[in-house]
Amino acid sequence: MSQSDRHLREEAVAGAEELAHLPVVALVGRPNTGKSTLFNRLTHTRRALVAAQPGVTRDRNVGVAEHGGRRFLLFDTGGFEESEDQEIGRAVRGQAVLAAEQADAVVIVVDGRAGLSALDQALFDRLRSLDRPTLVAVNKIDTAKHEDLAVDFYSLGLERLYPISAEHGLGVDELLDDVIGALPETEAVEPSGGGERTAVAIIGRPNVGKSSLTNRLAGYERSIVTDIPGTTRDPLDTVIDHEGREYLLVDTAGIRRRPKVHQHLERASVVRAFRALERAEVGVLVIDAAEGLTEQDARIAGYAWDRGRALVVVVNKWDAVARGERDRHAFVAKAEERFPSLEVVPMLFMSALTGRGVDKIWAAVDEVVRAHRFRVATADLNRLLQDAVRQQAPPMVRGRRPRLLYATQTATAPPTFVFFGSAAQKISKPYQRYLTNRLRDAFPLVGTPLRLIFRARERKER
Repeated sequence: MSQSDRHLREEAVAGAEELAHLPVVALVGRPNTGKSTLFNRLTHTRRALVAAQPGVTRDRNVGVAEHGGRRFLLFDTGGFEESEDQEIGRAVRGQAVLAAEQADAVVIVVDGRAGLSALDQALFDRLRSLDRPTLVAVNKIDTAKHEDLAVDFYSLGLERLYPISAEHGLGVDELLDDVIGALPETEAVEPSGGGERTAVAIIGRPNVGKSSLTNRLAGYERSIVTDIPGTTRDPLDTVIDHEGREYLLVDTAGIRRRPKVHQHLERASVVRAFRALERAEVGVLVIDAAEGLTEQDARIAGYAWDRGRALVVVVNKWDAVARGERDRHAFVAKAEERFPSLEVVPMLFMSALTGRGVDKIWAAVDEVVRAHRFRVATADLNRLLQDAVRQQAPPMVRGRRPRLLYATQTATAPPTFVFFGSAAQKISKPYQRYLTNRLRDAFPLVGTPLRLIFRARERKER
């Protein structure tokens, strides 16, 4: 198996190891032929962005499909076209062709209503040389009276076409029957039972280097990288094995400030970025060294923190800062002033472009994951509480001083502590911060938010 072939299979979004051994089917075609609609139907998801605007999908999107008892990985690719933006156009075509080259079967999706185009012909000619089963699905054949529209595509020299409606599901089963028939037989592979996979979302504003960082960590061109803001739209999943541990990296669309998110499509990308963060345990916030920590960076960090995600901050493009201005201590101090919670968050300085400092990410992610999952022994927690109260009692509230009697940790990821006592629910915010700081001083809780809950002790009935 080639390295590219292995990478394609490792990009499975689901968590089971056996998915890496499933056969691969690639959907390719011009923009706006309905590839993403077909992808969503076959995977029973809404992972791929769908819009009438051509060129919505740029990177490969991956999901698991099943038909007739057979499962396979399905790749949705960007539209094959002569783009006005030559840089993005070449990158999208390269991703589409790479997927086709490494797939076990290829489905070319064409627009039946638009008819055969020169680009359809060019794509078919380019894929003809591949030793891969290639099927042509003529999409947008929504009724029987539209089936005559498929005739034009017989000029490609095919014995069979597959008129379908990806939107309504017409003809899709017939297509899948032959797709399954074209796939190689595979043996079931039992999971090895290795270490637990850590889901990491790469988050940040547009054009700060998220995709470059993902590619550098993956060791190959997983994401399309250009200098144009907003290149990544769909969240992309990449499984990486580093020193025997598995990580699921999710490269997300850049999150702009809300007033700047004008187009419906970009709003959908931002929603998907936040959803990607919701299913991750760690957020790696990438910021631009030259710009420093912006208000939007702080908002994104706050979003991850408020939702209980562990956090690592990556100051990217550090090599682009003038040598005389590379003061890490001053940078950190300014960032913590803007977002005080960053005081307990690892901040790494690196260059995704050159790779310098990138390897430090793994240790930082492992450190915050350990903190995120850390559990304090009840005895140790209550010793800390007694000592904290002895040194500084809770402030009076309306002439009455709340009393904290005992505490217990009720959850991890993030660590959650419940404090019981008389009038405990009236503990002031400053005192809550005091207890939080005491917890961080006593236990290895770097890079993770903490949840403190205060409850009045229940009175026992006499």
